[in-house]
Amino acid sequence: MNEQIDGTIGKLQLTFAVLFALLVAAQVRVQLFEAPALATNPHNPRQSLLAAYRGSILASDGTPLATTKGGVRAYPLGAAPAQVVGYASARYGTSGLEDAYDGALSATYVSTDPVEQFRLFVNPTQRKQAHARGATVVTTIEPDLERLLFRRLNRYEAAAGVVLDAKTGAILAIASVPSYDPNKLDAIFPDLRVDPSSPLLDRALQGLYPPGSTMKIVTAAAAIDSNTVTLDSTFYDPGYLQVGNFRIHNDEDEVTGTADLTTAFALSSNVDFSRIALKTGVSTFYAYLRAFGFGGDLGLALPVSLDHVPPESKIFSGELAQLGFGQDDLQVTPLRMAVVAAAVAGGGVEPRPFLVREIRLPGGGVTEMRAGTLGRPVSAESAAEVTKMMVAVVKRGTGMSAAIPGVTVAGKTGTATNTQGAPHSWFVAFAPAEDPRYVAAVVVEHGGYGAAVAAPVVRDVLAAALGRK
Repeated sequence: MNEQIDGTIGKLQLTFAVLFALLVAAQVRVQLFEAPALATNPHNPRQSLLAAYRGSILASDGTPLATTKGGVRAYPLGAAPAQVVGYASARYGTSGLEDAYDGALSATYVSTDPVEQFRLFVNPTQRKQAHARGATVVTTIEPDLERLLFRRLNRYEAAAGVVLDAKTGAILAIASVPSYDPNKLDAIFPDLRVDPSSPLLDRALQGLYPPGSTMKIVTAAAAIDSNTVTLDSTFYDPGYLQVGNFRIHNDEDEVTGTADLTTAFALSSNVDFSRIALKTGVSTFYAYLRAFGFGGDLGLALPVSLDHVPPESKIFSGELAQLGFGQDDLQVTPLRMAVVAAAVAGGGVEPRPFLVREIRLPGGGVTEMRAGTLGRPVSAESAAEVTKMMVAVVKRGTGMSAAIPGVTVAGKTGTATNTQGAPHSWFVAFAPAEDPRYVAAVVVEHGGYGAAVAAPVVRDVLAAALGRK
């Protein structure tokens, strides 16, 4: 009997020893390996206690875009960059840059160095009680240009725009309307979340729209680069084109007659560009879509919607004809079309867009972000010819409302038909055409003609960027 009791006690002792060992192992795992992730998790309630030590987000000239005052997160530019800068709320979490760079911005009690974690685990009395300050994130945004872009877009119910440095791909201004005041986020968030106008949506990065005739930039580049057409090619537009069950026509059933490639582009003939797309062919057309990056990742730290590109296997003549002028089931973001224009401006080299220039670490170190490229979709010669065509659009075509005195502007209008009402108004441009410095893309939802609505917005923004106010 005693032997049975002793055996039972021994088993219990072993069981408790095993359980205790498991508890110790779990504690070690949490304190050594999971502590950094838990400490920087935006859903950790302790983060709200560290808000006073959160790093700032700055514009390119040092203007604060997000900072902490009196323990409260403040956004000095208000609604203008609201979606891209985002918010950091103890109640509602993070978004935008506040979310993408939360790991750098966040202050924390816990070192992310495993060696430091082990040292503190062995000797907890060495743990520093002082808060480590978060890093400072310096963006590429130019505040004056940002304010102007937002002010011009804010005249409309829904719109978005992007301005890029033509040489580097740096995002100098980006705006989306309707917007909201991030300084009042906690009070207004429940209403923002259910607002049918979607003010929390960053339309510049996440809005998907048919590109309309701005897509003729890609169609022209593909046809020229593949030797399908030349600038001397001529076309006849009687005002319509029947392709299978599809009847292609121009806006207001306009008839452009006989024209060379540049004139067809400048007058934005849907009929001519349907023919060009058909002559280019599905496989070649899609090869250039891929070369320009359509449907792919733009490499930005923030979430960007992937373009919706119809599967190549389902494209027949009618669909291809419509893709040639940016219709059918193709949908893109404003950022995508800005990058397309930047590829033409860059002599066929497509820049990778970026929004953060550097991260300044609390200890004094600096992490710099380098410019990069996405590829070379067309040759320099092809890009130069498309540039000439885009210049013609502003000089004598549909984009004359984008002209800036003393500056050669290269652009393309777009009036994108959609099933939700009036067409979307587009304009994509860069300037000066001889040595591009700035690229801009604007879409105004249900705005109508690109020349009447979007083009003047781009004109004003480019003029300001070039110092031609």
